[in-house]
Amino acid sequence: MSQTLDSILDDASSNMKKAISHLETELSRIRAGKANPQILDGINVDYYGSPTPLNQVANVTTPDARTISLQPWEKNMLGAIEKAIIASNIGLNPQNDGIIIRLYLPPLTEERRKEIAKRVFNEGEHAKVAVRNIRRDGMEAIKKLQKDGLSEDIAKSGETKLQTATDKFIALVDVHTKEKEKEIMTV
Repeated sequence: MSQTLDSILDDASSNMKKAISHLETELSRIRAGKANPQILDGINVDYYGSPTPLNQVANVTTPDARTISLQPWEKNMLGAIEKAIIASNIGLNPQNDGIIIRLYLPPLTEERRKEIAKRVFNEGEHAKVAVRNIRRDGMEAIKKLQKDGLSEDIAKSGETKLQTATDKFIALVDVHTKEKEKEIMTV
């Protein structure tokens, strides 16, 4: 019985770590005024009929703090890359000179910074909801074990450990969102 309890706690902790890593990924995609190639993660280009990640059809570099440069491996991919960037709706206009595609990041206005900070807050809330859902599932599994014969003391101990892990991961979400918000609001 206690091995089952340990596996419930381990699974919950593992899933909470996944929720945090998902939050980190989402926050890295939010641009904070500085050019970051991760903004383009998740954009797929039509490469001879199959959707292919952008970084697999072009060299992505940041020559300066406000520019992302894309040099396709094949020249005929310029149009497809441009279409994919426009369709991705990331708010950047590709500049195609026939050899390289450049994305210029405009300086952020105060209003835009606040809008992005709200998005960061929303991502943090989604992560907190995910962590709480994992806690709820773990608590239900512990209660089911208790009905199947697990002693009340061991069950309460397991619930306490699960709540402690939840509190730790919720605090971690707050740390990540505060850091990103500070990065965005810094002029």
